[in-house]
Amino acid sequence: MARRALITGGNRGIGYAIAKGLKKEGLEVIIGSRNAEAAKQLDCGHVHLDVADLRSIEQAFDDIGIIDVLVNNAGVLYEEPMLENPAQFEQSMQVMVHGPYHLIRRAAPAMIDRQYGRIVNMSSNWGSFTEGLAGPGAYGVAKAALNALTLALSRELPSCVKINSMCPGWVATRMGGETAPRTPEQGAETGIWLATLPEAGPNGGFFSDYHPMGW
Repeated sequence: MARRALITGGNRGIGYAIAKGLKKEGLEVIIGSRNAEAAKQLDCGHVHLDVADLRSIEQAFDDIGIIDVLVNNAGVLYEEPMLENPAQFEQSMQVMVHGPYHLIRRAAPAMIDRQYGRIVNMSSNWGSFTEGLAGPGAYGVAKAALNALTLALSRELPSCVKINSMCPGWVATRMGGETAPRTPEQGAETGIWLATLPEAGPNGGFFSDYHPMGW
């Protein structure tokens, strides 16, 4: 039986490229988004999902059941100073920290029962302390918190459930802009690798282009 993967924000950009890559790897892919069109294009599953809404997360898991792979890809980018727009701060944390936490909380028990799980958190070098938390607005803070969640949960979860963060680089997406030097497919490569890690693969790390990064 094929492994089942849920990719949040998989309807476009890097998430779509990861969904496409995992489908090629033979996984049963479910795109979690508010738009089902991308799933039709890939001929894969879709579940309506708003990662900033806990009720939506709970309903999505009620609808899809057990998954083996979770890719927390959904994100938002606001550039206003944090203290000037608290609503954008709250939204950033909801989408990129609280949402992934609740998705992991729902997915992990079945992964533990089945003795297999792969969790990939889409982060950024803008959320790295070694890179100076360079992200604008609340983006870098949220990604740093996501990295911290990744590391802390790698100590709580059993080793059969591998959880890692990744940086896709500067990618030509709606968020990254048309002038970015990397394609979504290039940005997705590390995510596909982490989502299909063998038993001896890494756990609790932060990676870019298959290489570990500093937190």
